Amino acid sequence: MGSRTASVKRTTKETDIELELNLDGRGKASIDTGVGFFDHMLDGFARHGFFDLTVRVKGDTQVDSHHTIEDTGIVLGNAIREAAGDKAGIKRYGSAILPMDDALVLCAVDLSGRPYLLSDLKFTAPLIGDMQSEMVREFFYALSYSAAMNIHFKQLDGLNDHHIAECAFKAFAKALDMAVGFEPRIEGVLSTKGTL
Repeated sequence: MGSRTASVKRTTKETDIELELNLDGRGKASIDTGVGFFDHMLDGFARHGFFDLTVRVKGDTQVDSHHTIEDTGIVLGNAIREAAGDKAGIKRYGSAILPMDDALVLCAVDLSGRPYLLSDLKFTAPLIGDMQSEMVREFFYALSYSAAMNIHFKQLDGLNDHHIAECAFKAFAKALDMAVGFEPRIEGVLSTKGTL
């Protein structure tokens, strides 16, 4: 098993992003996006998925958090795709049901090579801290397309927006950790097509 790491940089007129990811890490994170609540979500993603993650973003947060969060989703998705490599020997599928006080969120993923996001997360306030609540979906939409993976969220319960969002990020982390895990019975990739 080789190193499953990626280092991705992306610069536009709206954002300048540097990101490093290790799929086989210990959950160490160093995050600075300029959006405090988003930093908290990415830290939880790294810690609970046991991914080492470094993210540095300079974005046009004087406009709002949209470009910073969407573009970080694009870059993290690219990093996941690069670090996963040819996906030989990995389980491909992962799922988790994660509770956090009032909130209960299911996340299921498929590293299929095809992008798709389905989410029924329900937020009641426009902001969670300094982050627009609608950006939770935008982040995972961007990530699903750049990583070429299916991501499904089902909110089974929840009243508090902070808890619902945090459940989603942590459940995604656990599901992805499962999906990129190795299964010794798999020869090549887990697909009837022979490729993912």
